Amino acid sequence: MSPEQPNSKGELRPETPQIGIRFVAMLGLTAVIFLLAAAHPASIRAAWAEIERIIQLKSAPLPASPARLSEHESEALDSMTPQKQAQLLLERAINHYDGAIELIDLRVGGWYGQLKLDPEFNGLLDAAINSNDLRVRAASIEIYLAAYNLPKNSESALSLLDRIEQDPQWRPFGLWMLGALANRGVEPERLQTALFDRLHDPDENTRRWTVEGIALLGTNASIEPLLDTFHNDTSPAVRERAACGLAQSGMLTKEQRMTAVPEILKFTDDPALDHATQTWAFQALRDITGASIGNDPAAWRAWLSGHSQN
Repeated sequence: MSPEQPNSKGELRPETPQIGIRFVAMLGLTAVIFLLAAAHPASIRAAWAEIERIIQLKSAPLPASPARLSEHESEALDSMTPQKQAQLLLERAINHYDGAIELIDLRVGGWYGQLKLDPEFNGLLDAAINSNDLRVRAASIEIYLAAYNLPKNSESALSLLDRIEQDPQWRPFGLWMLGALANRGVEPERLQTALFDRLHDPDENTRRWTVEGIALLGTNASIEPLLDTFHNDTSPAVRERAACGLAQSGMLTKEQRMTAVPEILKFTDDPALDHATQTWAFQALRDITGASIGNDPAAWRAWLSGHSQN
């Protein structure tokens, strides 16, 4: 029974507790417990011990079982459709199962043109591209390329570049895929340059998806353009996405993100920036460093000074 039920008028009302009946029942249960405790003290202690084993959410991580694919799952893969293979292995990769990413790498070549991005699969891919493990993010990119039937070759890169020029409505998706292809080693310099050239496009949505594509590159060269966009783009939405690309999303490593910290720190009290952008700068600093410092530029400078000496 849910805490609230509809009344005769269809309105929600709290459930009425039946105090008398429950009180009598509780007294009876208490009496039974005392009688059992007297007769079987060891059994009662064991029962309470089980109750005390309720898992607390504040505890350290507690594995439910070894994080590896079962023999049954591994043997069953060959009999599954590509869709089922991809979904199973991606779910296991998200949960850090040993061997799952390696099996994706081994099998993804056979999934091209055979995957359907239904809501369930999209949910898994969204979780994977935001994983705290860059290997899982890379695996999701590989699967995206397979789902959209974009082989990792120069022909795919040229096809994307051409369609971006010819089809404005398709351009946002194409820009994201440019970053995906470049990250997987396809024409990286050429595609990176194509993305950088779009950063000053007059269309806000184009600039936003250019930023998303640049965040996928994972290159040292991508950091400066993201910083410039974070500080100078006229659109709050584009600035916010550049901040996310530097702080958390995309394919930059933590070490690469740390190189952006001194410049982001300058943004926190830059009078040329609005309050929202300064707030995003503080959030980016916390995301990158893991430090629990508030919106105090002086405190952040002291933190950075101390860590720069280590």
